[in-house]
Amino acid sequence: MTDTTATPTSVAVPAQAQAQAQTGRGSAEPGRQAPDGLPATTQPPQPPPATAAGSDSLTARQRVALLLLLGTQFMLAVDFSILNVALPSIGAGVGFSEGHLQWIATAFALPSAGFTLLFARVADLTGRLRLFMTGLGLLVVASLVGGVASTPAVLLAARVGQGMAAAIATPAALSLLVTTFPEGPARQRALGLNGALLPAGFTIGALIGGLLTQYLSWRWAFLLNVPIALAILAAAPRVVTDGRGETGGRLDVPGALTVTGGLVALIYGISTGGEDGWGRPVVWITAGVGLALLVAFWRIESTSSHPLASLAVLRRRAVGGGNAGGFVIFAMGSAIVFLLTVYLQELLGYSAMVTGLIFGVPGAAAFTAGIVAPRVLRRISPRTTLVTALFVQGASAVALAFVDLDRTSLTLVMVASVLGFFGHALGIVGFLVTATADLPDDEQGLATGLATMTQQIGLTVGIPILSAVVAANAAGAPGTLAADEATLDGIRMALSIDGAVTIAAGFAVAAILPRLRTRTAHTATDAAAGRTTG
Repeated sequence: MTDTTATPTSVAVPAQAQAQAQTGRGSAEPGRQAPDGLPATTQPPQPPPATAAGSDSLTARQRVALLLLLGTQFMLAVDFSILNVALPSIGAGVGFSEGHLQWIATAFALPSAGFTLLFARVADLTGRLRLFMTGLGLLVVASLVGGVASTPAVLLAARVGQGMAAAIATPAALSLLVTTFPEGPARQRALGLNGALLPAGFTIGALIGGLLTQYLSWRWAFLLNVPIALAILAAAPRVVTDGRGETGGRLDVPGALTVTGGLVALIYGISTGGEDGWGRPVVWITAGVGLALLVAFWRIESTSSHPLASLAVLRRRAVGGGNAGGFVIFAMGSAIVFLLTVYLQELLGYSAMVTGLIFGVPGAAAFTAGIVAPRVLRRISPRTTLVTALFVQGASAVALAFVDLDRTSLTLVMVASVLGFFGHALGIVGFLVTATADLPDDEQGLATGLATMTQQIGLTVGIPILSAVVAANAAGAPGTLAADEATLDGIRMALSIDGAVTIAAGFAVAAILPRLRTRTAHTATDAAAGRTTG
């Protein structure tokens, strides 16, 4: 679980155009709204190229581009989790106190979530490949600095640099992925692999971190990025086609300042509350400032002639509902992984490496889900896929709430985690397809930026909120056995809350999202006849 293709049937697009010509209803009436909330086109759709929505075949260049872009996403997913199991060794190596180790994770999370939307817009204005390369270059420098750091300040600076690199490269990579492959089977296949690799990256990151820490040094968790990023930097300009979504636009500076400041302040407040307790004034002050800045951002965007985030896009039910579902998928999914890590290591006594190996099995289930996701999307709508995934992930969390202090509970952990990771990866693909569907290229930077921001914020806020439930329950328990039982009760309670929130989100998303289908042959025929499918 995040902590992250089969070959779909081809669509006969020329037949679709022919059907439109025969029925005379291929174009919409003026002012008529399409089912997803956008004005319907007044011209019949033109047949795309052979490798577009009507075909699932990829050229050699597209395959290499897919490898590079997915490799980047996988590397950044690994970066998010690779240091988690190495925190005690890092603390001893550079002089961190135990109470400040969480800042190694927070220093990455703040910029990676707070600056994502800003750089998604910058990518639209300056070029996505350029931003992608810039982010990878910064990742190389930050990883080198982290690998040789000898003081806490230098290490934290390196983590901030890595988080900023993720904020720059991740939305650019996802935007390039979406625009490289036209909407339809090819894009679903690419997003399916992306959905498979995200949870796999988080899972494998924990395993790699354990292996590197045990057999080499925690410093290799940083240095491992360098050769991979350099190889991608060398190859990407040769095969990845750049795209600038908008010409003549300019950056909305007030909007950029308010949304970035608001997100950073809000995430800082939530992270600090989860780590140090919710009673501290700084928690509520920073969270309140963050919310106020986000309200100001919304007002600025409603009047700006060049908004950072078009409210017309934000108000689309597919965009809003898709991102809402994605947020819960990531927030509650990452919390499950954290809670299980605490359970396996602190209560059952497994090592970091064994814990990583245990997560490898559900990680394989997540990868399988990403592979089969395009087939699922051909048969049911993205809306149904996302809603079903929320129910499956929520049911998994509820089942995990029945774990005990006995190692026989490992069977329950494995079975429920396989189910949950499968649903989680399926939900990622459904979320990405829903949140980016039916948007022109000049809005894909914003759409993918919103999706990436949703992912990063979800990964950041889910853990501190539910870990606070565990900490509050375990506080003051006398004796080791009593403390273990109190921690177990806290984990059970947190998992129950996790499951309830996820299932409730499934019902909410089902009510919010429009009933849309993917571009299969069936829906192409319906569109040609001027009918609304769903």
